[in-house]
Amino acid sequence: MSPLVLHSDSEKDLISGSILGDRKAQKGLFQMYGASMYAVCLRYARNKYEAEDILQEAFVKVFQSINQFNFEGSFEGWLKKIMINTSLKYNQKHKLVIDYDITAINSMEEYEDPEIIHALHTEELMSYIRQLPVGYRMVFNLYIIEGFSHKEIANLLEIQEVTSRSQLLKARKMLQEKIITHQKLAI
Repeated sequence: MSPLVLHSDSEKDLISGSILGDRKAQKGLFQMYGASMYAVCLRYARNKYEAEDILQEAFVKVFQSINQFNFEGSFEGWLKKIMINTSLKYNQKHKLVIDYDITAINSMEEYEDPEIIHALHTEELMSYIRQLPVGYRMVFNLYIIEGFSHKEIANLLEIQEVTSRSQLLKARKMLQEKIITHQKLAI
């Protein structure tokens, strides 16, 4: 049995209206969640234009399948799952090559300095994440930001768990190098 989640009256009304095809209710849901879902899409996109395309495609899917939402669990979580899946499919559809080089996994050391990250503004950090190669960015976002396990990531991206781990290590290393370079330039 799913945990009981309280929905605000306005959210519930907007969802119910959207299920009935009410355009005003759909617009209201978009206004309520558009900005936060855009941020999710932006984490998986190379730029804001791709993120906008993904967001639009994902909301079309949301409104096509909103009748499947049964008011159990978080609506925002349900939306977020659609945004992530649409982002992953967008990258596959547009044949964005994912570099899955696992040969260097044994030679890599995981290192990071959490103080470095705290010195950055969120926008700077997100900019660095968007600059990562597609495979690195996908795994980094799914693991670090979304909280998926390597096993779940492997299933989503149809790769091996060791590849997911390798991509995460490489992403962290690349981010750390970008941040260190940024700090040296700031001095």
